[in-house]
Amino acid sequence: MSSGAHRRSTVAVKDALRELRNQLALLNHQVSAQLALKDVDLECLELIARHGPLSPSAVARRAGLHPATMTGILDRLQKGGWIVRERDPEAADRRSVAVRAVRGRNGELFRLYAGMNTAMDELCAGYSEDELALIAGFLRRATSAGQDATGALAGD
Repeated sequence: MSSGAHRRSTVAVKDALRELRNQLALLNHQVSAQLALKDVDLECLELIARHGPLSPSAVARRAGLHPATMTGILDRLQKGGWIVRERDPEAADRRSVAVRAVRGRNGELFRLYAGMNTAMDELCAGYSEDELALIAGFLRRATSAGQDATGALAGD
């Protein structure tokens, strides 16, 4: 492939990723609205559900938010019954708290994302295992590049 064609293909991939990011943000906004959550609350709930239990400071770090902002988010999530705060038995400081998602609430999230999950299953059915491995690898590397760029902007 010529360098001009490669450059055009690279631009097309970056444009497609931006469009995907925008569409996923719109989907998440609709899910947040259905659950009466703020978009940032849903993002933090996803982090906690996926990586938790986590300390509030670890959630703030992963979300790129100030710890004081995180307190308000966690308060809203706890009030809504989405998370619980528990003493962290692993921590040296006996006052340390870990935050975990309430498992019983997962069904609500799964129901709201069911349309997208079904669409993704149908989309993936049209690709071979090797193609899916290539796509998954690309997306992991793109995520890592995004984390690096975010860290550089944040001064990490």
